[in-house]
Amino acid sequence: MRAFISLFLLGLALSFAPFSSWASRQVTDQLGRQVTLPDKVDRVVVLQHQTLNLLVQLDATDDIVGVLNNWKKQLGDGYTRLAPSLESKAQVGDLTSVNLESLVALHPQVVFVTNYAPQEMIDQISQTGIAVVAISLREDAKDQAGKLNPTLENEDKAYDEGLKNGIRLIGEVVNRQKQAQALIDYTFSQRQLVSQRLHNIPTDQRIRTYMANPELTTYGSGKYTGLMMAHAGAMNVAAATVKGFKQVAMEQVIAWDPQVIFVQDRYPEVVDQINQDPKWQAIDAVKNHRVYLMPEYAKAWGYPMPEALAIGELWMAKKLYPQKFTDINMQKQADDYYQRFYRTHYVGTVEMMRAGI
Repeated sequence: MRAFISLFLLGLALSFAPFSSWASRQVTDQLGRQVTLPDKVDRVVVLQHQTLNLLVQLDATDDIVGVLNNWKKQLGDGYTRLAPSLESKAQVGDLTSVNLESLVALHPQVVFVTNYAPQEMIDQISQTGIAVVAISLREDAKDQAGKLNPTLENEDKAYDEGLKNGIRLIGEVVNRQKQAQALIDYTFSQRQLVSQRLHNIPTDQRIRTYMANPELTTYGSGKYTGLMMAHAGAMNVAAATVKGFKQVAMEQVIAWDPQVIFVQDRYPEVVDQINQDPKWQAIDAVKNHRVYLMPEYAKAWGYPMPEALAIGELWMAKKLYPQKFTDINMQKQADDYYQRFYRTHYVGTVEMMRAGI
């Protein structure tokens, strides 16, 4: 029965494919898979929020016909302002599952998935004749490519090269190569400003920092979020004992006694919980009022985003070492980026104003 359904869906998908969209080129995705694509791709489904964000920045929003169910939660409520048409896109799955019937009905040429999407899910989509492109935004060893929490020999290289390759790949798929290279060039040229100003701070003098998420989850090693903190001059207190993204005990956070606590922009309630909960009051960062809600352009996911490298790391470094960045106006930095890649002005929300940008 399953084979019959797969064949039926395959026939259905192919029956709606115009001749001009038939496959004629190949790309290698970030799982190392060879994927055959049509010459021109202008109908894509996106089941990974990082890729969705990158497509918007590459000015390819009009090519998107379907998205993941919780894109708004992942990207934040304010993201709708940057790409209002996403509100009307069909929702056909999430990071690890898909409604195959709804997907096929959209007649996409390509489906973007995360690198840790189940193989069964990738196979189901592929069997309908629709190309599947996996995005990790990491450069991995072959045995780590499909993992959520990989072991990385060189984290900086893995994420820097992985982000560049991921953006180039997405740009190639949707025929936005020029826009992809412009995004890469701007992102990495901006990052140099922070490294130049922080290079002489000794390791033992870097500020002890903790990334707070709901339910005492945090980021340690093996995730871009930890690298973001390191590039901003922070000493991530969780790096030595936490691999990836995990829950920790309150006693452990107290023992770490971070001097600064950052909270991702999508969790403003965590800031209030930390400031009001008696258990947190003995921690240095709370006592000295250094608990900061991150602005939306500093998306501290486990995966890198260009705005995080280009302006998020700068914002974080300015919060940690304000005396080294007195000449930097973050509102202007953010607005320049948003005009260039989101084609709109940066507008901070109430939460971002609370973050003190």
